[in-house]
Amino acid sequence: MDSPAATRTALPPLHRLPVSPVRPPHPTTLPDGTPAWLVTRYHDVRQVLGDPRITRADLHDVGTAGATADVAANPASLFNQDGPAHRRLRATVQRAFTPRAIAGWQPWVAAAVQQSVDALVAAGPPADLVAAFTRPVPFAVTTRLMGLDGDGPDSLDEERLHRWTLALLAQGGAPGDGSADGDGDANGDTSADDAADGDTSADDAADGDPDADDAEDHAEALAEYGAFTTELIERRRREPGDDLVSRLVQAADHDGGIPEESLVHLVAGLTASGNESVAGALGNALVYLLGERAEHWPRLADPDTAERTAERLLHFIPLGDDEATIRRATAAIELGGATIPADAVVAISLGSANRDPDVYPEGLDAGLDLPLAAPTLAFSAGPHYCIGAWRVRLEMRESLRRLAAALPGLRLTTPVAELAWQLGSTTRSPARIPVDW
Repeated sequence: MDSPAATRTALPPLHRLPVSPVRPPHPTTLPDGTPAWLVTRYHDVRQVLGDPRITRADLHDVGTAGATADVAANPASLFNQDGPAHRRLRATVQRAFTPRAIAGWQPWVAAAVQQSVDALVAAGPPADLVAAFTRPVPFAVTTRLMGLDGDGPDSLDEERLHRWTLALLAQGGAPGDGSADGDGDANGDTSADDAADGDTSADDAADGDPDADDAEDHAEALAEYGAFTTELIERRRREPGDDLVSRLVQAADHDGGIPEESLVHLVAGLTASGNESVAGALGNALVYLLGERAEHWPRLADPDTAERTAERLLHFIPLGDDEATIRRATAAIELGGATIPADAVVAISLGSANRDPDVYPEGLDAGLDLPLAAPTLAFSAGPHYCIGAWRVRLEMRESLRRLAAALPGLRLTTPVAELAWQLGSTTRSPARIPVDW
């Protein structure tokens, strides 16, 4: 399913990436040359994420030296909206994600995880945890949650969703990595040495240029995904069910004022981003646990230990190489002893904030069953707090607990330094996790 061109070896695992030093807010320059203010301290980041004068609107093409993922670049994205439009769309989502609905989903999420564990054990060693576990688990949850697991026109197979996901989350560059940020979307920022992907002319395509071919396939996949999602929403209007798409459509129609394009983008983003984010988070967590904390692995069979460990891993291990999310100050703001001027671009480092030694002095390599000293910013904060945080936490907790209970002797058979990494989307995750037991 993954092409060789989409992987790269000799990259550090994400838990070992350096983050910007924790300092008071100060001027910096983004990869595309845009002047900005960098915010790194935990309490500064919390303050700025909750300040209504800090907005995301009209910033989808700022900060990156390469192309930006469609899920972050599209103005219709929940991530790129603020003010009344954003509050209206968020309210629609919240009507679908009721506590009662989430409580009803938890038993079958656990059952889906256990089914993948049982299949892995039955197949026997050796195994690749990516193919056998970290991708099947979120795919099973995604298709059940969105009502795409039947035999009718809504049925979605893993290969097709994976192709559409890569198109929706694809970033420019070699191939770019990004980080999940708020609303379940991605920030789409890429590193300075990333080059634009698919920025080619029609003449290149005629000459058989592979980049042009990739760009054509990318556009075709996005068009297919958009058409599928549009038809899905129309069918759910006519024949609603208990799935999340039906709940979203009903809430949107009840609230009114939700543009159809925004609803389509919301459903597509929740399906693709939710699936990929969980796969990436789970894969990166397993690389760290099996590669560096093997002594802790059997302890995860205890539910309380698994829950605390899952929270610490989600807190300390980013999804991608980029740690900053971009905002703009609509007015002058006093922050951490500095004055950020009106109209300034603000780069907010969630990674730095989550490793602020004044708040989290113990760091990643302390006891993994210790509770966090303060709420994590891994899912952002304020109006753009990630709407899928409950799902990532649930799948991570259940996956670690059930896999450790079934296979306490699970071990890597390839050194972490030799692992290949899946690139090209807003997350970076291991392409394969070879294991034995």
